[in-house]
Formats: sequence, structure tokens, C-alpha cells
Amino acid sequence: MPNLVAQLPRQAHTSTEPAPHQVPILWLALLATPVAAANNATVLILGDMSTSLGVTTTTASRLVTVFALSLAVATPLMATLLRRRGSRTALLLSAALVVAGTVVVVASPWLPLILAGRVAQAAGGAGMMTVAMNLAGTTRRMGVISAGSGILGAVGPLLGQRLADAVSWRASLALLLVTLLAVPAVSRYAGQASPSAEARFDSRGALLLAVLSAGLVLLPTYPLPALTSAALAGIFLAVHVRRRPEGYVPAAALRSGQFRSAALVALLLSSTYFTVLFAVPRLITDRAGWSTSTVAVGQLVAMVTGSALTLVFTARAARLGRVRVRAVLFTAGLPAIAAAVFAHSAPLLLLAIGLAAFSATAANGTQSMEAATSVPGHQRPTVIGLFTLAYLMGGALGPALATTLVLG
Repeated sequence: MPNLVAQLPRQAHTSTEPAPHQVPILWLALLATPVAAANNATVLILGDMSTSLGVTTTTASRLVTVFALSLAVATPLMATLLRRRGSRTALLLSAALVVAGTVVVVASPWLPLILAGRVAQAAGGAGMMTVAMNLAGTTRRMGVISAGSGILGAVGPLLGQRLADAVSWRASLALLLVTLLAVPAVSRYAGQASPSAEARFDSRGALLLAVLSAGLVLLPTYPLPALTSAALAGIFLAVHVRRRPEGYVPAAALRSGQFRSAALVALLLSSTYFTVLFAVPRLITDRAGWSTSTVAVGQLVAMVTGSALTLVFTARAARLGRVRVRAVLFTAGLPAIAAAVFAHSAPLLLLAIGLAAFSATAANGTQSMEAATSVPGHQRPTVIGLFTLAYLMGGALGPALATTLVLG
């Protein structure tokens, strides 16, 4: 079987957008990675948020779930915008959403408005990640972005706690503003899409995919209504794709075993990672008696180590082949679950976080390129968006599972 990752062009572009010069990878990493820090900043401050807002921890955790779910749902939307209007339009709209959402989150005293602000932030963050991933172009460069996201995600819980202690938990929810530092530099390289005869936007396909994604994410919290809505949306979406094979969800991607398997690997390992990430701090406190600050430092070391290994692994992934790459990913990911369930030693529980961080970030770096090469070039931004949706659904499903099983 040919190694399709190794065959990926050095720079992947859409057919509707003029090829820009290659963006320095550090700017792309700065554009994409603050999203992970913004998402994980709430891991250790759920208690502070619930106390300040006068709600339960379970209710406060909706700020986590809403951000992650909106991030997932908005990603293919931003990928469609990028394909139709170009990288610069997607970049500038994303920056505006980040600013607007952060202003609402910082200023609003009401939970519903804060939730709306988090939705706007997440949509902007989705656009930043989509632009960065589409301008990366190779497995090695994608690995840098993925590892950087893992490292910033590792710093997120401790940074969020320190900001909450020093300023306010609202300052922790403003971390996404860091991504704006990369916008001027990346916009110089990003291009606009050329006029095309592409059909009108497939709003029905987008709505059905959003309902399906939300239903799957809400399964742990509201099993029966979530399962019903997801099942109905899945059926209607399947019918819709047959009628409009070039729509929001391309039939070519769904027919590709390469895309389906890459997305499934990402979803499984991402769900494992985010469940372990939110559950293990409480487990260490309960089972080993560590303080919150000590847990935060240990978690940081474990996640940085796991994410750093991603850089080494993705640089060599093309030589290993698809089967060996996935064997390594699952060999790291499955023991993380076992350690979280059975271990009572703090070092073993921290090892679970490190293994889960490596398996998820390495899956994102390697499998995204598998997904990208599974379809014709003009559909690549859309398919990268759908793949990222699968990965980020794990980011929304994980906290929900952790809340249901451990935190609730």
C-alpha cells in the first residue's frame, strides 16, 4: 500500500485561491495554538466560575462544553468560507469574532451572555485553526502546529488557575486574544479566492451536520433526546448527501475509507485525551491527596512531555506507514484509559495524561494529512474542516464524559 502521507505536496492549496508564499511555521503555530490554551484554561477553575456565577459545577461546565462544541461545529463552516472567499477573509472574520466574543465574556454578568461570548470566541478560534492547517501543507509542519497546540494546552490549566487567582476567572477566558498577535503576519501571506462558479452554500447540509454533532456530544448528558436527534439528523444527512454529493459534506469523503478511518482515529483518541484531561486532576486529588497547585504542575510536565514527543514522531511518521503509525497511537492511547480507571498512584495518573496527550496530538498531526490526501485538491479545505470537526468533537465529548463520570 503506498504511503499517501509521503506523497502529499510540499504546499497544499485550494484550486480557487492563488498560491501564497509559504508562511513561516512559527506564525501559523501562534495563530492556531492559543485555541488549545483557551479551551483547557477552565480545567482547574470550574469551582471559581460556579461560585462567582452562583451555579453548580455541572452548570459551569457548560462553558467548557459550549466552547468545544462550537469550535467543532464552526470548523467546517470556516473551511467552507476559506474555500469560497480565501484565507484572508476567513482570517479577518475570525479575528473579529475573537475580539467580540472576548469583550462579551469579560464584561457580561449573566451566564447566557457569557455562553454566547464563548460561542463567538470558539467560531473565531475555529477559523484561526482552519487557516493555519490549510497553509501548513506537510505532515512535518502540521506536526509542529499539533505539538504546539498540545504544549499550549498543557500550559492552559495552570495558566488559567494563576490568572484566576491573580486577576479573575474571566481573564482566563480571555486567553484566546493571544492568537491576534499572528494575524498581521499571516494576512500578508494569505490570499483571496478567485471568482468561481461554485454552487450556492449548502445550508441544509451544514444544519444537519451541526445537529448530528451536537447530538453525539450531548449523549452523556441527555442520552435519549441526544440519541434521537443524532439518529434523525444522520438519516436526513445521508439522504441529503446522495442528492447533493458536492455539498457541505462531500460524498467523496464519506466514500473514502482512508478519510473515514482517519477521522475515527482522531475522534477516539481525542475523546480519550479530553476525558482524561478533565477527570485526572480530581482523581489525583481524591486518590493521592495532592493539592490543586501540585496537580497543575504535574499535569503541565506530563502534557508538555507528551506533546514534545509528537514533534519527534510526526517528523518520522511518513517513513513508518499508515498501519504502524496507528499502532503506535493506540498503543499509547489505550493504556491511558486503563491508568485513569485503575491507578491510585499520582505518577501513574500523570503518566495517563502524558500518554493521552501524545496519542491525541500525534493523531491530529498525522491523520489530518491522511484525510487531506483522500479527496481531490479542490475539496481539501472542506475535508480538513470535517476531519478537524471529528477531532474537536472529542474535545467537546471528553469534558461531558468527565463531568458525568467523575466531576458531577
